[in-house]
Amino acid sequence: MRKSQYNREELIRCGKGELMQPGHAKLPLPNMLMFDRITEITEDGGKYGKGMVTAELDVKPNLWFFACHFQDDPVMPGCLGLDALWQLVGFYITWCGHIGKGRALGVNEVKFTGQILPENQLVSYKLDIKRLLSGKLKLAIADGTVSVDGKEIYIANGLRVGLFGEVSF
Repeated sequence: MRKSQYNREELIRCGKGELMQPGHAKLPLPNMLMFDRITEITEDGGKYGKGMVTAELDVKPNLWFFACHFQDDPVMPGCLGLDALWQLVGFYITWCGHIGKGRALGVNEVKFTGQILPENQLVSYKLDIKRLLSGKLKLAIADGTVSVDGKEIYIANGLRVGLFGEVSF
């Protein structure tokens, strides 16, 4: 049964292959799972009327990346925020009923205008689905944003994720 919201336990079940139909793409498990909940997911709506996803990460000073990036200057790596957006695009394709192994295939444009620090409280992710190909090739294209404590700090346009039977690059 498709839902419009998912909690952390359900997302971890997705990573273990227990949430959806057999063969679905899996989310990464902690520590690489980069959000705590999906607050809304729809097949319509969003900027392009083709679907949207919103999710959140609670910022805690003991998150694993703060200890190593960087010593005495902790900041969440920008690539992890970008990866969270790719994770959400892959979840969206699977949520739409498609099966296969999910892989990030690129992004057209990324801009960073802020940072996520241990003293922040909440990271919010938003995806606007631009296109979903569901023929032989299963591919979603989306634009996304990352905000921290209500301030937009990253934009990523043209995020692409595909689903594959056998993966070999």
